[in-house]
Amino acid sequence: MKLPNSLPRLRGHLFTTLLLALGSAFGSSAASANDAFLGRWALTVPDGGAGWLEIRKENGWYDGSILWVAGSVVPVSSVFFTGDTLNVTRTHEVKRKDGSGKSLIQQFTELITARVDGEKLSLVRFEPRENGEGVSQSEFSGKRIPALPPRPDLSKVKFGEPIQLFNGKDLTGWRLLEPKAANGWTVEGGSLLNRPDKASGKHYGNLRTDREFEDFNLKLEAKLPPKGNSGVYLRGLYEIQVSDSFGHPPDSHGIGAVYSRITPSSNPAKAPGEWQTFDITLVDRHVTVVLNGVKIIDNQPVAGCTGGAISSDESKPGPIYIQGDHAAVDYRNMILKPVAK
Repeated sequence: MKLPNSLPRLRGHLFTTLLLALGSAFGSSAASANDAFLGRWALTVPDGGAGWLEIRKENGWYDGSILWVAGSVVPVSSVFFTGDTLNVTRTHEVKRKDGSGKSLIQQFTELITARVDGEKLSLVRFEPRENGEGVSQSEFSGKRIPALPPRPDLSKVKFGEPIQLFNGKDLTGWRLLEPKAANGWTVEGGSLLNRPDKASGKHYGNLRTDREFEDFNLKLEAKLPPKGNSGVYLRGLYEIQVSDSFGHPPDSHGIGAVYSRITPSSNPAKAPGEWQTFDITLVDRHVTVVLNGVKIIDNQPVAGCTGGAISSDESKPGPIYIQGDHAAVDYRNMILKPVAK
């Protein structure tokens, strides 16, 4: 998902101006009251999916970022207050064609309002219908994310006995994340293969472990075709990107990244068709990634869930899940060592 360009942000500010004019009767809140909204929030969006919101104040301005179920963390268009209500606008593009078949792009700005009660948010989403007729309204909730713990000293962390996640023979210990999705996963020659048939128009499923885990070290190998794309989710929360990034500069959407959140320091990716080795450690919401023997993320904090997470609650254990709805990919030698308690 690309970042909004200046035009949507401009229109978002114009929309904000109109809302401010309408809401001027509420007056302005004291800064201390507004500060109750500052920080990071785990969202459970209207369809039950995972989201994330950050509200911050910098140089006298309020601003924010949002994650809505899938894609990347992106900046919101505007943040403002009416009385004791937080207002956030975000803008998205709608592609259309006119009568002659020419492609057109329109921008639609939606409004999210929030009230705070201690560590919880009550939110309402007002979304203009794309046909221009009316507004859809839906309620959802948010919960404050606790402050990130200090960076752990990994030299003092002890790990338990290794767990073989994939036995190299069959899918024992794994199941589809979406039970009704098409299954593109098979086992062949000791490898776990995903072969979605995109031409079929079917939605192919992601695969998750039956077991759930807290903190751990995970080692695995992955092999991708040209332009291949997959991902490994830690506890179902944080995606480590698995993609064909050979020859590209490091990127928050490239191989080894914590998707859209942490950019690797380098890109030691091998060419398509070669096995890539991953050594991933998750401890106290801090991630370390070693790709093909090179440390590319060094014990860095993760601010929140990534797009495609099965939950936004970072306090709970969760499965390892691997993306199967994108493109072909092979996995093997998947070994997890949980942190010993």
